[in-house]
Amino acid sequence: MKILFIGDVVGKPGRYFLKERLPEYRRGERVDLCIANVENGSGGFGLTPESAKELFEAGIDVMTSGNHIWDRRAILPFFEHEDRLLRPLNYPPGTPGRGDILFRAPGGIPVAIVNLQGRAFMPAIDCPFRAIESILNRLRGASRIIIVDFHAEATAEKIAMGWYLNGKVSAIVGTHTHVQTADERILDGGTAFITDVGMTGSIAGVIGMRKEEAIQRFLTQLPNRFTPAPTEIRMMGVLLDINPDSGKALYIQRVVCS
Repeated sequence: MKILFIGDVVGKPGRYFLKERLPEYRRGERVDLCIANVENGSGGFGLTPESAKELFEAGIDVMTSGNHIWDRRAILPFFEHEDRLLRPLNYPPGTPGRGDILFRAPGGIPVAIVNLQGRAFMPAIDCPFRAIESILNRLRGASRIIIVDFHAEATAEKIAMGWYLNGKVSAIVGTHTHVQTADERILDGGTAFITDVGMTGSIAGVIGMRKEEAIQRFLTQLPNRFTPAPTEIRMMGVLLDINPDSGKALYIQRVVCS
């Protein structure tokens, strides 16, 4: 089974790029399932219901997120009726939304998708390691294929999660930094891993935002408004091939599409 995981979508430039290019890419690569992190999908911070619908229409099947999903409160009621939009599993009980889904891919093949968030240099929430351990038996009973989006800052935390889940899930892909790493590999237990898949946004900016605004923040240390950069848009992510019978990864390939 071919699964495309797309890195953090940054604002209108990222959304428009996917609307124009994703359907063709899916057909060309014969993608069975498309997952994308969308926590920056509206204006670079958070997500609105309108932007979520636009991304679904562009060809995304399941959307993951992270700490910025809460930046726009309009998304909170959307969680109540749209289970294809995930928030990190390890937020405390009572938080709107859900952290995992069992999605039926073409042919009726079940695929479990899990969203986790790290704690190093991030908001203090529940332990991601213990959170996924608590649901692994349920997931593995429902699906051989398990894909994990680990939304985290620290590379060490992401790599540790990779080894922790090695052989227990099909793939662990890192998000959040918007910088694609070159360490994609299949671990010895058959789990595909990459520290960060990158972003879908402008490489002419600073992690997708206008460079002038980012430089001004660093020079003055004063708060200012960031807006998505509009040029040199790239779709970054990984293309996975998973054996549906064993749930083990056959390959992982970095994607950069201009």
